[in-house]
Order: sequence, then structure tokens, then C-alpha cells
Amino acid sequence: MNAPQPALHADDPTSASAGVLFARTRDGLLVAKVGDNSFVMMPGANGRYYLASAWRLRPPMEEWRRADFYSHGGELEHEAAFRAHVHENAEHQRQRAALGRREIRSHANTPWGVSQGAIVYSDGVVIHSTAGHGGFHLDAAHNAKVHPSLRAPDGWYEEDCAWVAVAQAFPELFTGYERRCADRSIRDWYPDAWEAIHGRPLRPGESYKKGRREFERDHAVRWVVISAIRSDYHPGMTECVATLGGDRRAAEQRRYLVPSSEYNPGHFGFVIDEDRHPLYDGLSNFSGWR
Repeated sequence: MNAPQPALHADDPTSASAGVLFARTRDGLLVAKVGDNSFVMMPGANGRYYLASAWRLRPPMEEWRRADFYSHGGELEHEAAFRAHVHENAEHQRQRAALGRREIRSHANTPWGVSQGAIVYSDGVVIHSTAGHGGFHLDAAHNAKVHPSLRAPDGWYEEDCAWVAVAQAFPELFTGYERRCADRSIRDWYPDAWEAIHGRPLRPGESYKKGRREFERDHAVRWVVISAIRSDYHPGMTECVATLGGDRRAAEQRRYLVPSSEYNPGHFGFVIDEDRHPLYDGLSNFSGWR
């Protein structure tokens, strides 16, 4: 991937690398263009930013407006992160063009309805689109090469999650960006499969699902917050509802007060320290506890 370029503050579109343009709009937004794809570093709440995108914007870049962008692409930490994302997208588009994928007409029956079109990645590896969903279909020979821990017996792999099995089995058919996304998804959501494929255990922090599993195991008999709200009755405190292990189906629920400066649920939940966080049965901001 190309390294992020130094900040550019010109009003006119400036080519940062082949196929990439950066510019400032008249409203002061940092925008970029890669082929037909348009991106903006959109200011959000509390001094934060997020990525938004659009397709085939016709006006000159300096005339683009916030309202032109509609697709939310996640938070951005800073300008360098925005530029890195744009360069990654440019690399992805160049590699995808070089792969020679071809669109075909198709009316095949899929698990999600009748195909309305398909893209051939190679003979025997085809992705179908339908009115509501889509996914890959592999012929028997290709499906046999998918790792057993990820293999679907019928050769169909839906496009949201299961597609990663196809990218793992046939990396030569995917861009570097797609391969990185697939690896990240397998680690996060199919950790047992990742470990079987790579022959080593995932380390702490390398897999969301494995981390969740370990958190639930380690805190099964601790009180874990399932809902929280700033307290109007105790300034500076957050009122928390907790259950054992964070089980939302548990019959017993308890309330605690936690300093708001301390309350941070993290990835998996906030664990109550019963020696420091007092059990609470006073006036509540939760409507169900009034």
C-alpha cells in the first residue's frame, strides 16, 4: 500500500499518487477522489471525525458538500488515517482491475432467490447478486479446497460473513485489501477455524469472539453491567444495572453507582467491583426502576 502523503491544504485538486486526488472544499472539508469513488473526512461530535463516501459526484471537488455523501465508513482518528484509507482504496481498485473479473447475466437459483447478475472470479468461483442478498457459489472441485472448518457442504457462501472462506481458500482471486478483511473476520468470528488453519493459538486481543468467550468465562460469577445511565440524583455518578456474568436473561438484577469518570464498558462490558462500587436502591433515572 502507498504510504500516506503529507497533508495538502491547497484549494485546487492535487494528485497525491496515481489515480488519487485530494482537495479542500469551499466549506473546508478534506475530500478525495479515486476513480468514481468520492470520500470526505466528515466532522462529527466532540471533535471526532468519520469517513463518508459517495459515487460519481459530478461537480468539481471544491464544490462538494456534506449533503452529497451518504455512506458511513466508520470513525477516523485523524487526517493521516483518512489519507491512508484513500490510498488503500486506490490500491484495492488497481488490484481488482488487474484480476480480470467479469460480469455475466445469470438467472441461477441461489439460497437468497433468483440471481439478477453475477461476477466470475474464475471458472467455478462465481458471486451472485439477488434482490435482497447474495454470495459466492463454488463448484464441487473448488469447494473441496475450502478448509474443512469453514467449508459449506452445498458450496454457497453468503456475502456478509461466510465469503471469507472463499478468500482464505483462493487468495490469488482477491485483492490485498480483501485478503486482509477476510483474515480479520476469520480471527474475529471464526477463531477456532483460524487456529486450525494457522496452527497456533490466537493471542489476547487478536479475536473479538475468543476475547468475548474468555471474558464470559472469567466473569461468570461477577456482576457485569448490562445497562447504564448518568445519574441526575448523584452528579458525577453513573447508575448501572448489572447481572451475574452480564446475562440479560437473568431474573436477578442489581443496581450500582459507579463514578462516571471510571465507567468504561470496553469491548465486552464493565465489571462491578463490589468493594468499591456501592449497591444502590435509591431514586433512578431508569424508567423501569422508578
